[in-house]
Parts: sequence; structure tokens; C-alpha cells
Amino acid sequence: MKIIDTIDQLSEEWFEKRAGMPTASCFDQILTPTGRSSAQAKKYMYQLAGERITRTKTETYQSWAMQEGIEKEKRAILLFEMQMDVEVKKVALCMDDSERIGCSPDGLLDHSGLEVKSPLLHTHVEYRLSGKLPTIYIPQVQGSMLVTGYSHWYFMSYYPGLSPLIIDVPRDDEYCAALKVELDLFCQELDKITEKLRALE
Repeated sequence: MKIIDTIDQLSEEWFEKRAGMPTASCFDQILTPTGRSSAQAKKYMYQLAGERITRTKTETYQSWAMQEGIEKEKRAILLFEMQMDVEVKKVALCMDDSERIGCSPDGLLDHSGLEVKSPLLHTHVEYRLSGKLPTIYIPQVQGSMLVTGYSHWYFMSYYPGLSPLIIDVPRDDEYCAALKVELDLFCQELDKITEKLRALE
């Protein structure tokens, strides 16, 4: 695994590093939480191919809720550190040994990582009541373990004034194996599409 910690997430350099690279936050567009090939894979592939040619990361829409979530993240991490008695290391990007796929965790610990979500109130209440990793985040969390090689990953849902949900998620070897197969095929096809597109420029 290669770790980049000399730049900040959401910085211009960060977007440049991630341009054209499949990353864990979008792995659900390659393999669904139930382990099926995603119907969104081709669209995501075309986006990444375009990013490789333009050398820029596609800007993604950030709703008010998403912007608020980013602001809350620092407080959430401080709370996590206090409750778990650990120190969370901020990193910009982790890549697997091939440097073809990556993830940008909200923090790294010793042999594990952290994914923080700051959802709307009703969503946080739903997560707290379920007491388990929300299905929609399975590809991202398991994908982060695939990228880093770690055997477990912390998921935290945070909303001010309510108790957080903190879950220690174990690696699902079966899911990670299926994800790796899909990612290998995806990256091979992405290379071909990129070359075809480059020849047209």
C-alpha cells in the first residue's frame, strides 16, 4: 500500500491525484452492496477515461447536507479519538500496490481505518436504531480494506446532540475477492477505453 499524506483532501493536488482512478467512494458503481455487477459501471468508466485525458477530476455536486457533513467531520473525529482512546492520522489518499485503485479514508489507525458520515438527523436515527453498517456503505468500507489490506475498518455516524454509532467492521473476504475481480476487469477495460479516446483527440 502507498499512503499520500503530504497534501490535504479536497485540495487541488488531491483532485489531481485521484483523477482517472477508481476510488472506494465510487466502488458501488462497479459492484453493488449485494455483490452484483453495477449497471453504472460503464458510465463511471467513461467518466474516468475522460478524466485521464483532461487530467482533471470531475467536479461532484455537494448538497447543503454534504457541506454540513464535512464541517461536522472534525468534531466527529475528535469524539471518536476520545471515546476510543486512539489517535487518528489524517491522510489524503491510499493506493494499493498496483497504484491503480485508491481510497481516501477519514483517518487511519494502527492496522485499520475510519469512515465518518454526518447524515441528516432522521438518517442518523435510522443508523443508530439498526446498529449495523448501512448497506449503501458496504462497497466503500470493504473496498477501503481491499485497497489498504487491513482486516477491519471503523464506521462512524455522527450527529450533534445524539450518541454516535461506532462499528468495528470486519473484512468480508468473499466480498473483497468479488470486488477485486470486478476491479481488475474494470481497470483493464478502462485502459482500453482511454487509449481509444486518446486516439480520437
